Order: sequence, then C-alpha cells, then structure tokens
Amino acid sequence: MENKVLIFDTTLRDGEQSPGATLNLPEKLEIARQLARLGVDIIEAGFAIASPGDFEAVSRIAQDVGQHENGPIITSLARCNKTDIDRAWGAVQAARKPRIHTFLATSDIHLQHKLKLSRNDCIEQVGDLVAYARGLCADVEFSPEDAGRSDPEFLYQVLDVAVAAGATTLNIPDTVGYCAPDEYGALIAGILKNVPSITAKGVIISVHCHDDLGLATANTLAGIMAGARQAEVTINGIGERAGNTSLEEVVMALKTRPQFFKGLDTRIDATQIVRTSKMVSAMTSIPVQPNKAIVGVNAFAHEAGIHQDGMLKNALTYEIMRPESVGWTSTNLVLGKHSGRAALADRLKQMGYELPREELDKAFQRFKALCDKKKVVMDADLEALLADQLEQLNEVFKLDHINVTTGTGNTPVASVRLIDEGGELREDAALGNGPINAVCNCINRITGADAKLLEFHVHAVTEGIDAIANVTIRVEMTADDKKKYVFSGRSADTDTLVATGRAYLAAVNKGLARGAKSSAVNAGKIEAV
Repeated sequence: MENKVLIFDTTLRDGEQSPGATLNLPEKLEIARQLARLGVDIIEAGFAIASPGDFEAVSRIAQDVGQHENGPIITSLARCNKTDIDRAWGAVQAARKPRIHTFLATSDIHLQHKLKLSRNDCIEQVGDLVAYARGLCADVEFSPEDAGRSDPEFLYQVLDVAVAAGATTLNIPDTVGYCAPDEYGALIAGILKNVPSITAKGVIISVHCHDDLGLATANTLAGIMAGARQAEVTINGIGERAGNTSLEEVVMALKTRPQFFKGLDTRIDATQIVRTSKMVSAMTSIPVQPNKAIVGVNAFAHEAGIHQDGMLKNALTYEIMRPESVGWTSTNLVLGKHSGRAALADRLKQMGYELPREELDKAFQRFKALCDKKKVVMDADLEALLADQLEQLNEVFKLDHINVTTGTGNTPVASVRLIDEGGELREDAALGNGPINAVCNCINRITGADAKLLEFHVHAVTEGIDAIANVTIRVEMTADDKKKYVFSGRSADTDTLVATGRAYLAAVNKGLARGAKSSAVNAGKIEAV
C-alpha cells in the first residue's frame, strides 16, 4: 500500500447531489458497472437513508457490481446515528466487500449552528456510533465533516476516538472548499503526527475536497503527498456547488508525474476514463466543458500554428500525455441500416453498456429508425440514443405525438398528445412566444405540472445536416413541502422540437415522481379516441 492510492468514487452519491443530476436505477447500475471496469477501489453507491429509491439503488449495486471477486468495495453514506447506520448496512451487506461510511461535523461552526452539540457530546457520539457501525461491518469509514475548518487539536481527539472505536479509514473532508494546498497538506501531516494510533493500527487516511475556490485537485494531491492513501473523487468533478475533486485529474497527475509524486499510482485503467466521462455526462445531463482537463474535447486539440508545427515534429512538444492513454481515439465503428443486432450489441458493450435482451431490442429498433434518417450512425449517435432510452424509463407520462406550427408573423402553437400511467390518452394545445415555449406550455397544461424552464441547451451530436439534436433541459418545480427543486431531462432526435418535447417531459416526469405538485389531474384527458 505504500505506493498505491485507493480511488474512492462518489459520483453516485456526492456527484448526484449536483442540481438536476438525478439518476434512475438503470442509469446508476450502468455507471457503477463502468466504474468497476475503470478500476475504482470503492464505490459510494448512495445515501441509503435519503429515500427508498436510494436504498434500492445501493442494494442493487451491492448485489450486482459488489459480487465480483476482484471488484470494488461498495459503501453507503450514513449520518452518525443508529437509524442511518442500520439503513446503510442493510443496503450494502450483500456485497462481497461492504463498507459503512458514517460522518459527524467537527467544526465549531457546524457544532454550534447546525447540530447544537458541544465538543464533548461530539466526541461521545463518534465513539458510540463508530463502535456500533463496527459491530455490524468490519470495514468502517469515519468522516469529520468540515474538517478543513475544524480546530486541529479537537480534530485529533475526535479521530483518536474513532480509531479506538474501530474505524478502518479516516476521511478528512474540506467540505466547503476553504483550504489552500499547503494548509490542507499540513492538516494531513499534523493528523498523522499527532494521532499515533492511526499508524499503529494501519488506518488509512482519505482526502475529500470540494472545488469552491478551484483548488480541489491541488488540495487532494497535497494531501496525498502528506501521507493520505485514499482519494475521494467524482467523474468530471461533478458534485454540490462547484463540484468535487475530479477523478481523471488526480489519476493522470500521478501517472504523468511519477518522479514528483514519489512513484505513487492507482489501479485505474486510464484507457477507460473518456468512456466513463461520456457516460456520466450523458446520464446526468451535465455537459463537460470543452477545455476541461483530460476529458474536454479541446484537451488534445491544437489550433495555433506554432503548436501544430511542434506536434508534427514531435508530439511531446505540446502533449504531456497521449490521448490514447486516457481513451481518446480518432476512430469510430460505422454502423448503418445493414448492421445487425449482434453488431450493435458488440459496439454498445465496447462503449460500456451491457443491456438486457428487452432493452437491447428497444435500442435496436431506435437504431434502425435512425438509420432510415441517417446514412451512417456514429458512436456519439449511439451514446445519445441510449442515454435517451434510459431517460425514458419509469415515466409518469409518455410522449405519443407532437406537432408545432410556427413561422414569420404567426403565433407559435403546439399540440401534444401524452399517455398517462393508466394508458389514457391526454391531448391539448397551447400558444407560446416561440415554438419551444409553446411545447413546454402544452406539456404543463396536460400534466398539470407547475414547471418553470431554467435552462435549455441543444447541440448536434455529430456533424452534417442529418445530425441528431441532443437537448438538455432543467426545470424548477415546487414539491409538496413547498420547497423548490431542480430536475433535468434530456433527449436526442433528428427533429429538434421532438427532442425538446421529450427532454422537457423527462424533467417534468422526474419532478412528478419525486412529489412535485401537479394540478388538474384530469387535464387534457381524452375520453374516447
């Protein structure tokens, strides 16, 4: 373990907390399977107590991905109380290598204003609940939330108690992205120096950094240099607020600069990085910025003449790593109308999707329909189609028909027909200040949803006039608890307005499924068709 850094991926827990990044069960399973192929050591599959859906997702991942002999540890987050810990254990216990990850804040800001706990109460609670978790599971991780702003001397006491109670990993979170690299590295070094029980019992120190000041990766690497041997990260750096430490940045920093990082490395298969990035981006509806390190489309692009000249002479002049080393490739398998189900299944498997027969049949039907509109279907087209297919699972309403009339000097009008959960057809029409607005207004009228469009993004998946339009939408909806929540939807189609209708409906469906308010239950219902 001296030269290995464990990779703890929290894309499915902390990453999913990005506004609008809600994932359904099939999407979580696909991502978890891909994370296992990537070679992560630990998957934080969710927050089991958060909802029945979260519990089911963690359980299914434990039963599926967690059964591989050399597969990852499966863990669930739990607050430092028995109810949470019991729920987490219930979700992960089916895995070959289960872990309970429990946390309690240690900064005075959190203790006084959020938890209303004294320092002594905090220490007592950590000792009791870590011991309780250890009584259920041999692998227990403890996190002192907001460690970056905690009094170091008090933090040492808490961590010593956690080790004595049976914690096998101590995670040190910079929860609000407050620390600077030298400061965070010194915090990790101070913990190792002042809590001797960590070394004596072989406890692993983990680092978990947020990117509020753009320092998450720098802080994580500083913590590793100071002695941490586990890094908590997400794919594409997604997460609450400004996000988490990016897996690809930490992994490739260690691989690219082995001399500087003293030979430290991970067991990540770097050639799977881009594939994983694309899958997570498609399923969370969070685009990767073009200039994002490692996985952005411009990461290995060269436009300046001086750069191009240097690259032609020797790639090392302007590239410190080869694009192939992280999974970028200029080749694509070209599929067309003469391609069969086996060819499609094989390509999807290469892209990280292993579909059950029923879902493969649906994908094949959509693939064939696309082939009638496009001569060639590229990998990007397949990625968009499959993400769209997974988005449409567990729908409250399904899109049956859409028609939009618009033009210069005319008020746009949309007519939409939906199918509800009972199989009833519902139809209505609505005006708008533009065709997209008309479609959204019409869907709101039929579903009775109080949805407000926040963001609308459309881009062509591939080049050419016949390219698929990939539409990503975010809406704000009010739930029964009067709180406002953001839900995302996405869809892909050669018709931009059809893709828009599907994406908007997908976002509304998520809101309705999560308890968002819906008026006019019978709105637009067609009694006889």
